[in-house]
Amino acid sequence: MLAVGDTAPEFEARDCQGRTVRLGDYRGRRLVLFFFPKAFTSGCTEEIRHFRDNQARIRELGAELVGVSVDRPEVQCEFARSEKIEYPLLGDNDRKISDRFGVLWPLVRINRRVTFVVSPEGRIEEVIQHERQVWRHLDDVIAALQKRLGASAPA
Repeated sequence: MLAVGDTAPEFEARDCQGRTVRLGDYRGRRLVLFFFPKAFTSGCTEEIRHFRDNQARIRELGAELVGVSVDRPEVQCEFARSEKIEYPLLGDNDRKISDRFGVLWPLVRINRRVTFVVSPEGRIEEVIQHERQVWRHLDDVIAALQKRLGASAPA
């Protein structure tokens, strides 16, 4: 798995609006790139809702959101529609993005629940991993962004 200080690998995929999403599109901005195991499961639904409900706050702290799972793009888009997700959710059924970031469980080949905060220059600033404590991803992302910006947004 990538670590703090590593260069985030380039990736390219289509989001649910048919737009091409690339890591390079976020140069000059901070990116919260989160990997989750499977669409429509309880923990993953809880996680994407936390990010959805706090997307404006994350933007206020200077970051954008992108989520990735190993689901087929059609499944990912159905998931995004059902949960009214506005940020890109990427289906990585060929596992190329997940493999580049080193987040795949070895035997089952689904994603670990890992969130990377990527700097405006494309370096990994934070690696957050909580398999069961799903809510901690949002809490840790907010804390990391506040620390990076010296912000003190209300909790």
